[in-house]
Amino acid sequence: MKKIILATVIGVFISMTALSDAHEENTVVIPVKISKEDAAGAIYNRPDMVEETDNGNTTLDVMTMLSSDGNFGTGMYRSGKVHYDITEPYGVDEFFYILEGSITLTSSDGTVQTMNAGEAVSIPKEWTGIWDTDGYNKVWVIYTEDGSALK
Repeated sequence: MKKIILATVIGVFISMTALSDAHEENTVVIPVKISKEDAAGAIYNRPDMVEETDNGNTTLDVMTMLSSDGNFGTGMYRSGKVHYDITEPYGVDEFFYILEGSITLTSSDGTVQTMNAGEAVSIPKEWTGIWDTDGYNKVWVIYTEDGSALK
């Protein structure tokens, strides 16, 4: 229960930091919330959920907020078992909090880190290495200079 509450707090806090285009008159800007029900999985029932299958693995992704400049976004993501060899830089600065499962990241220098449910990680856009997981569910926050990764 604590991890669901923490994820909700993180989602609301991060979303509150984004600003909307203030040039339009009568624009109302409100924080975006990830509820306890959303964090428990209900968010993947939303009509804007993106489902993709690659090499037998299905991922579910929901963007909860995109900044007015398109460079900063938040959301939730679920994946099954995957192994990625990331030889090109990761490409985005990402923070995420793991709600379920675990991820093992082996950096190109051989450093191994395992993040479990209830833990968070920040990955710089320059990172390369190996991403291994038997499956996970996360709340994510991404920044990218040109917004291309959020489209």
